[in-house]
Amino acid sequence: MIERLAWAALALIHALPALALFNPALISRLYGVAPGDGAFLLLHHRAALFLCVVILCVWAAVDPGVRRAASVVVAVSMLSFLILWQGAGRPPALRSIAIADLVGLLPLALATWRSWSA
Repeated sequence: MIERLAWAALALIHALPALALFNPALISRLYGVAPGDGAFLLLHHRAALFLCVVILCVWAAVDPGVRRAASVVVAVSMLSFLILWQGAGRPPALRSIAIADLVGLLPLALATWRSWSA
């Protein structure tokens, strides 16, 4: 049961950036990028990838067979952002995203440990 809750928490953490796929105005709010900016399209595409992460987390919550793969995908997503954010000098505009990923490391650690120790 706790493992399912961990996967659900991870899905929730990734849900807001995934919603930007359907509501592009969120891109400006979350990342401070204007619609005319070249990075806007990349961030819109990033939202589609986050939707994939959400779907994978929900799937992992109900199907133990995908949990190992899901743990790798979610770990790469969260840890790579945190490493890149740190390397970029911790830009204040992205601090809330970093905090969300930092908070998400706890359910990720639990889900990963349970997935690989089963």
